[in-house]
Amino acid sequence: MLGWLRSGRNRKRLKDEAYAFLFEPYEGDEVIVFDTETTGLNPKRDEVISIGAVKVKGNRVLTSETFEVFLKTEQPISKESIEIHGIRPCDLEDAMEPEEGIGKFLRFIGPRPLVGYYLEFDMAMIDRTLKPWLGITLPNRRIEVSGLYFDKKIALIPQGNIDLRFDTILNDLKLPRMGKHNAVNDAIMTAMIYVKLNNIKHL
Repeated sequence: MLGWLRSGRNRKRLKDEAYAFLFEPYEGDEVIVFDTETTGLNPKRDEVISIGAVKVKGNRVLTSETFEVFLKTEQPISKESIEIHGIRPCDLEDAMEPEEGIGKFLRFIGPRPLVGYYLEFDMAMIDRTLKPWLGITLPNRRIEVSGLYFDKKIALIPQGNIDLRFDTILNDLKLPRMGKHNAVNDAIMTAMIYVKLNNIKHL
């Protein structure tokens, strides 16, 4: 009930009806797994510089249906962030304006559920642009893979400490690590985790 009321308030704040499709009911079997690369780790100050996403239909990761966009930023990219994702200011010379790039992302995801690893951060980063531009936050249902993993793991070791690091989850599920660290590869690996967890009862 509370979620429905919150969604209704969010819908009323929408400034551009061209994006009303985000609020349409979705009954299909597709989800969008996505990841962002940012100038830093503070959602109140930092900005998105790259979004990567991949579509999952049922139990299939559709690697032929990926999304990637680079965004211009007014914030300097922290040294620590460059060491993680390797995106330098010179790599963003031909990047899109944030509203244009995120608009393309919104049309890619539609009303489908969103899946991610520590998804709350990625959604907060997208919302930083959405709120002043469209007046809303992302309304899509969200699925957190670290939460799915925890629920599978805790059934066997209820008093144990669950290691939720990304590499630990990949290794435990015997999934391959993609080559270069970027938003698209991270989204694909997260999608593999999601599909694997949906097809096992426990770990």
